[in-house]
Amino acid sequence: MSDWKKFLTEQRIAYFSMEIGLTAEIPTYSGGLGVLAGDTIKTAADLKIPLVAVTLLSRKGYFLQTIDDQGRQQESPNTWDPEKLLECLPAKTLLSIEGRDVKVQAWLYRVTSPSRGQVPVLFLDTDIPGNADEDRGITDYLYGGDQAYRLKQEIVLGIGGARLLAQLGFSIRKYHMNEGHASLLTLELLTRSRRPLEDTWDERNSWNTREVISKCVFTTHTPVRAGHDQFPYELVERILDHEIPLDLLKGLGGQEQLNMTLLAMNLSQYVNGVAKKHGEVSQAMFPGFEIHAITNGIHPFTWTSPYFVNLYGRYLPSWATEPEMLVRVDSIPDAEIWEAHCGAKAYLFQYISETCGIELDPDILTIGFARRVATYKRGDLIFTDLERLLRIGEGKLQLVFGGKAHPHDTPGKELIHRIMEVIASCRDRIRMVYLPNYNMEVASRLIPGVDLWLNTPMRPLEASGTSGMKAAINGVPNFSVLDGWWIEGHIEGVTGWSIGPPSRGNSTSQNHTAEDVEDLYAKLENTIMPLYYQDRAGWIRVMKNAIGKNAYYFNTHVMMRRYVTEAYCH
Repeated sequence: MSDWKKFLTEQRIAYFSMEIGLTAEIPTYSGGLGVLAGDTIKTAADLKIPLVAVTLLSRKGYFLQTIDDQGRQQESPNTWDPEKLLECLPAKTLLSIEGRDVKVQAWLYRVTSPSRGQVPVLFLDTDIPGNADEDRGITDYLYGGDQAYRLKQEIVLGIGGARLLAQLGFSIRKYHMNEGHASLLTLELLTRSRRPLEDTWDERNSWNTREVISKCVFTTHTPVRAGHDQFPYELVERILDHEIPLDLLKGLGGQEQLNMTLLAMNLSQYVNGVAKKHGEVSQAMFPGFEIHAITNGIHPFTWTSPYFVNLYGRYLPSWATEPEMLVRVDSIPDAEIWEAHCGAKAYLFQYISETCGIELDPDILTIGFARRVATYKRGDLIFTDLERLLRIGEGKLQLVFGGKAHPHDTPGKELIHRIMEVIASCRDRIRMVYLPNYNMEVASRLIPGVDLWLNTPMRPLEASGTSGMKAAINGVPNFSVLDGWWIEGHIEGVTGWSIGPPSRGNSTSQNHTAEDVEDLYAKLENTIMPLYYQDRAGWIRVMKNAIGKNAYYFNTHVMMRRYVTEAYCH
């Protein structure tokens, strides 16, 4: 039996995600969605959950980011060589796209845990001899191109992925769609479940749809209507070759346009958001559905700095596979917690010196802000009253930024430019740096190496916010707007600090920038900085609480146990 065929011996959960972040060497992710998917897969291997993951190969990655002399983002392809890291599997499947036959093949990557659990990840690829040139490029760029290109990618992911799993011989218990990009797999399942010799299709509650619904799970991550993929039916009819009548498709996916979220929700037995608040927001957006909430997590071992890995290993053996052990962090002496943090900080500052030629002071309170750049995340909120920030922070604060804006997101790219202008204008009073090409490798240095993690989204648009969880497991307190996971993880002055008032509903009209800015500066000046500089024992107490009250719970081990019991075993 070929080595990969050992994965065919038991029923599996098929986990579909447009992007998966497993390692910086495989640049098939853009941000939190993909990294969450990678962490989910690693935890499935740790817990020996029978999973198979399906994604796109994205041969040219998302993109490589550089910042030019004018402080503007420049993009270039992030080409990688799958032959060096993956194994090409023998089976291929055939799709019809725009009336042309398109072959799809799968590359295999094995995610292996120290527990000896293994999860196969299939990367789908259309760059195959015999395909038309335009079809060979379908799996080149993650989130590249226009609507037609995106729809073709989602056909390959959903329909091509479902067909290849069958072609390879996988037995699938449940199909888990991580966001709506994969929801066309439901059409493939509908087609398979069609009654023999029957010329008509039943309505949603018929035998056909019930069988599909019983097999599907859907997780939504998008708290904004405009963020859900929608395609005009004229485009769908031109590109997608399927047997399902248009009236049935409209009944499942929306009358005006094919809404991929609606399609997935109508054909899934279990639907969830990714934090309690996000579940409420999603329920308000889609009132006809029952939407649960399973709060995201992070893979403990992946996101813990080497300094804390060693420390936890000495005092809390088995913490990596049993992160609930972190609740016993008080058994670790304060001095050793601080020493581990200083190691992570020095590691980051060395990287900044080598990458940007900027020397930061390890004795100064250092704030980190790094994530996908989008205007709703308000990365420049801390600069709203620049003179006040300079008065508070001169000689006492350092800031480290990072993050990519989508190549088509002009406002996001302008935000980077604005931050770069402030960095340049303030360099003599507050040292700041923008780390280019933020990816998993950069994040693993940046997040543990700062003293305080800043997050300032517009409420309620932060669906979860896993970067703050990565900070917590490294003893870095959060200083964040009360949105996403922080509503659940926040205890004021204990695990970190809030910015502005609590969330007051499910619309963005609740955002009062002036209140947030005033609270940010006041807490920074009157609470956070005095604690850091004048009460080191008090600061370390907050660090320990971030570990023992946040990190022990907000991890993918807790998250995956909930998916198994609430979504997969029904």
